[in-house]
Amino acid sequence: MPETWYILAVLAIVFTITLALRAVPFAVLGPLRDSAFVATMALWMPAGILGILAASTLLSASGPEGGHVFQALAAVGVTAGVHLAFGRRTLLSVGLGTLTFIALVNLL
Repeated sequence: MPETWYILAVLAIVFTITLALRAVPFAVLGPLRDSAFVATMALWMPAGILGILAASTLLSASGPEGGHVFQALAAVGVTAGVHLAFGRRTLLSVGLGTLTFIALVNLL
């Protein structure tokens, strides 16, 4: 069993690293708030994430045998439609697209 001082030292190091990792982004964010780059990234990043998810879904669904391409295309369509129809709510659109894909794969 490790000694008490050793456990306290490990806990102090873990606490310091955790606090630093959580505080540094807020310290860096202050000067970046007025940055044009950050504003552009905030505008384009959600669409980029959805594009990457769609491409990943289609790539993994096509696979060697190509068995789930229709289901993946339907799920991508649902995701895009829900995202555009319901105020660009990413969690809702990705969630419903995922549910659509899972349902179609299991039912068809």
